[in-house]
Amino acid sequence: MTTAVTIAPPIVPIDAVELTRELIRRNSVTPADGGAMDVVQRALEGLGFACRRMKFGEIENLYARRGLQGPNLCFAGHTDVVPVGDEGAWSVGPFEAALKDGILIGRGAVDMKSAIAAFIDATAQTLAAGEPRGSISLLITGDEEGIAVDGTKAVVAALQAEGEGIDHCVVGEPTSSATMGDMIKIGRRGSINATITVEGRQGHVAYPQRAANPVPVLIRYLAAVQDKVLDQGYQGFQPSNLEVTTVDVGNAATNVIPAQATARVNIRFNPGHTGASLAQWLTEEGEKAGAGFAGKVTVKTHISGEAFLTAPGDFTEVVAGAVKAETGVEPDLSTTGGTSDARFIRALCPVVEFGLVGTTMHAVDERAPVSEIRTLTAVYKRLIADYFAKFG
Repeated sequence: MTTAVTIAPPIVPIDAVELTRELIRRNSVTPADGGAMDVVQRALEGLGFACRRMKFGEIENLYARRGLQGPNLCFAGHTDVVPVGDEGAWSVGPFEAALKDGILIGRGAVDMKSAIAAFIDATAQTLAAGEPRGSISLLITGDEEGIAVDGTKAVVAALQAEGEGIDHCVVGEPTSSATMGDMIKIGRRGSINATITVEGRQGHVAYPQRAANPVPVLIRYLAAVQDKVLDQGYQGFQPSNLEVTTVDVGNAATNVIPAQATARVNIRFNPGHTGASLAQWLTEEGEKAGAGFAGKVTVKTHISGEAFLTAPGDFTEVVAGAVKAETGVEPDLSTTGGTSDARFIRALCPVVEFGLVGTTMHAVDERAPVSEIRTLTAVYKRLIADYFAKFG
């Protein structure tokens, strides 16, 4: 009697640099996809991943998983990129993915197509050596650089509703500051935007009694919120800061009191605040500034993310240990910088961020040394092995 034996197909090798180049050649300026998600899906299906395209609005997203058992280690990233700016200022075409003297140049080389490719390469090497004691998944979006409504935020909500279990996540943002491996992000400050609109009554500057000038009201408001010291910092976080980002009146005349004045402010806040508490404060300041004014003050707020922290522990030690082992650098555990999709993923599981040196992200001639892409691949490979040795 002969027993049939099922032989798993061989793991298709992945080269992180060539995969990054293939991704860069896809013009995926938010919200366009340009075929980038297809590239990722083909690579993952070649490694035996079950891939789900999760499209929300016009945004392409992908959730891929290999394995059914826990723990589930997830990698998150984005294929979308920012606009190239002045294309004539680039030394090469921003979507050519040119290699010059060991440097890969192109939009997304740093932020963050290389990290996606490096993790897929690391996963391929891991699987070629045997199955991990758990699952590996990837959550890839095309909406990180945009308004971030139909991307990771929507995917996380859908996965939560389905009861999908993700135990820990690594986001591939370019977190290294000056040297490869010098920084890991374990938290981020929150962000809230506010638009302040003061509606008055237009009139002649020589007859102010016949008008209601909105500009002094707006000035009082901005002075009040700018002068307030929000805090002195929070454990592991820098102080919160409020910045005025624009003031607009649109008055071309010198002898006319305008009818309306607007401004926008942004607050980056630590866990000493919530978005709701800051929104309430900004609204109350609007009421104070408009007291006695023969017009209207409106404050509209939008909370794009709350502050969060992944407390140092076993997971952060695994990530930091992999970084040090492959780079020789002891990474700082940091909460500095802007926002990322980690702010949404933390609703599912503990999350940290690690990737390339980010000095050229969003810049003309965005570039990454091939050697650093190889090092990032090695870090991710060791991270996967150490993670399942610890938690599997």
